[in-house]
Amino acid sequence: MSKAISIKIPDPLRHLIVVCGDQLDIKSAVFEGFDPAQDAILMTEAHEEATYVWQHKRRLVFFFAAMRGFRDALIERGFSVLYNQIDAPEVPASLADGLVKAVEKHAPKEIILARPGDYRVLTALEDAARQANTPMRLIEETHFLIALADFNSFREGRKRFIMEDFYRFVRRETGYLMKDGKPLGGEWNYDKENRATFKKDGPGLLPRREAFPPSDRTQTVIDLVAARFPDAPGSLDNFDEPLTREDALRALDDFIRNRLPEFGTYQDAMWEGDSTLYHSRLSAVMNVKLLNPREVCDAAIAAYEKGHAPLNAVEGFVRQIIGWREFTRGIYWAEMPEYAQMNALDAKNDVPDFFWTGDTDMACLRDAIGKLLKTGYAHHIERLMLMGLYLQLYGADPYKTHEWHMSLYLDAIDWVSLPNMLGMSQHADDGIVGTKPYCASGAYISRMGHYCSDCRYNPKLSVGEEACPFSVLYWDFLARHEKKFSQNRRMAFQMKNLQRKDKSDINEIRNHAKTLIKMQGSVSDLNNS
Repeated sequence: MSKAISIKIPDPLRHLIVVCGDQLDIKSAVFEGFDPAQDAILMTEAHEEATYVWQHKRRLVFFFAAMRGFRDALIERGFSVLYNQIDAPEVPASLADGLVKAVEKHAPKEIILARPGDYRVLTALEDAARQANTPMRLIEETHFLIALADFNSFREGRKRFIMEDFYRFVRRETGYLMKDGKPLGGEWNYDKENRATFKKDGPGLLPRREAFPPSDRTQTVIDLVAARFPDAPGSLDNFDEPLTREDALRALDDFIRNRLPEFGTYQDAMWEGDSTLYHSRLSAVMNVKLLNPREVCDAAIAAYEKGHAPLNAVEGFVRQIIGWREFTRGIYWAEMPEYAQMNALDAKNDVPDFFWTGDTDMACLRDAIGKLLKTGYAHHIERLMLMGLYLQLYGADPYKTHEWHMSLYLDAIDWVSLPNMLGMSQHADDGIVGTKPYCASGAYISRMGHYCSDCRYNPKLSVGEEACPFSVLYWDFLARHEKKFSQNRRMAFQMKNLQRKDKSDINEIRNHAKTLIKMQGSVSDLNNS
């Protein structure tokens, strides 16, 4: 389609339905009762959304191309769509600006909006509706399995509120992997079976993830992003992401058939040079609503019932969706906007320079960041126990770590990124998401991957030129927060190990840590460029 999309907008206009870039669900509740003779849809490729954090080129293409594909699907169904394309003349600068201009021109009686995935976007659109003096009706998403009201009711009054308890509640509510009120196999989770690593010879021949070569529409967006955002991080080479509902369903089928059977066993393993291994890479299409979590879980459970995939794989995969995904979304909306300002460990450093380039002597981070810059993806252990761990030990400002995550990952939406990065990864929420910091030395990385054999650093050393920065910063991190962590019973083992160390060794380690942090600097000013 051309930049100027000529679609007749009803006059008079009853409902103007705002669709954001993470709301590409043809079955969304906002479309119930849609009448092409009275209603229209507003979609905007806003410059503000492309630049409020410094964004991966691949992420920009993913969102713009998926939005355009959804627009075309709506038009094919006879929907009236008012679409603001970022390369069109006089394109609105923001989603709010686009809404105000659309209301001024078409005077709808009511604006309809499904809850976006970003508190910032919600408040901006609500303010715009007030500015335009037009009532706005906010509709709760039907995409998720648990309504926010039910999440809050389950949480209310509990002395302990952890993901595992919530996960069991969702299992009972949905009946997923349940029989006669009990979990299939007799266990709620199979983590003990899901921690295998690849041996020194590696994973062997891995099933290749299905690729989705760019359509003409997508190629147009690739060329646009390359020209308009030349200084954005990341690469556009070999772009092959699923961008439509049809592509998303093919990607789901590809995972279920080819990678789910081994997913559970190796879900925590890491290996150089491969971004997928046995992971699904469905999070991006799920988070923009091209896939529904119910159909994803149904497909995985059907694979178990047919004997195609073992229970440990299916349970581990389903838990990521109905456990962590639903849990983080509930936490986000229950705790915002105050949640974004939390900084329980008083971490104030900027994100290191090399987190934007991968230019480091640490083999694990060089590989993980390099893959991220190529693909816009990393699996959960690479996020939490490589990149997230380093930022935590380094003392990076938790909101800046969230901005970094939002910048580089295709699947990062505020509701899922903030609780995962600020909460689980950085422990800045003081235990709302996780009861203890996920902190470890280089020894953990040595166990779970094969990076250390080709690295100039030794994970067993925490002093000297060969000392692994993870190990140096780990002990410094424990020492920095010794008083606080001594009150957390889940940190008792680590604190005892700290107390066994000679004070002079700790002083030497802490001096080394200060030097490391000082050397690594920051390019945080680029986040808003």
